[in-house]
Amino acid sequence: MTTRFANIASSRTFNKLSRRDFLKLSGVAAIATGLTACGPAAEDDPDAAVEEAIGSSNVAFAPGSVLRVGMEAAYAPYNWQATEESEFTIPIENVSGAFADGYDVQIAKMVAEGLEMDPVAVKLDWDGLIEALGQGQIDVIIAGMTATPERMEAIDFTEPYYVGTYGLMVQKGSPYENATSIQDFSGAAVLGQKDTLLDEVIDEIEGVNHLSPVPTVPDQVSNLLAGSCDAITFDVGNIASMTDAHPELVGIIFDEGKGFSEEVPVNIGISKGQDDIVAKMNDILAGIDEEQRQQIWADAVERQPE
Repeated sequence: MTTRFANIASSRTFNKLSRRDFLKLSGVAAIATGLTACGPAAEDDPDAAVEEAIGSSNVAFAPGSVLRVGMEAAYAPYNWQATEESEFTIPIENVSGAFADGYDVQIAKMVAEGLEMDPVAVKLDWDGLIEALGQGQIDVIIAGMTATPERMEAIDFTEPYYVGTYGLMVQKGSPYENATSIQDFSGAAVLGQKDTLLDEVIDEIEGVNHLSPVPTVPDQVSNLLAGSCDAITFDVGNIASMTDAHPELVGIIFDEGKGFSEEVPVNIGISKGQDDIVAKMNDILAGIDEEQRQQIWADAVERQPE
């Protein structure tokens, strides 16, 4: 999974309920009119009964409702589209008969369970995720997104549920195959993925020929195989899957202090103004220990499509 870095052109805060949210509210409100066992507040004030029933003023996160999770469903092992249902999948709401699997999906299932909701994936292009969140088409983004300062102007984020690192990938036989530092790539033509940290980090290489980024990681790989670049950036967590699929490629992982400067956290994105839900999600994530996270990751890598 790529941890992604979007260039947000302007700040937008989305606090209004969508039409879908009001439809969800109508079902709860109907129940509230007949509540007699919810205490005096429910008897005297139907609005108070609704708020008590959902546990939050944001009806999009009502227990028993659907949690719509935005993702690409196209970037294993973080998320991918499957044709068959299994214990690891959730339905893709906007693709008939399709399911989503992957590391992100397992995290989404655990978060949904903690919120007492039913998760479904909504398959979207990467650059449309934040807009979809703002328009109420999805409730959360669980798609390998990093909480950058630019993104935090538009949406809120949980604590990280995964922390990744980046390396460089070259063809076998490349003059850069035995590089020990990213600075060994000075003068090399290096290609990243558009609107992601996979592109941004390239500028840490002094004197690099920073090529115009491409839309997807498969596009990066295709360009590398075609000889259009000397190296591509990649998420070290994907090294096994990428080299298994392309044995002619070599992933270079640098020693501490000689690689890219920082680890890259992955966070859940959520519309602004929902601090109570963010806190609940953080509590859920805190309950997933590191050993469990590593096992979920290893299982996703083992299960991912070739």
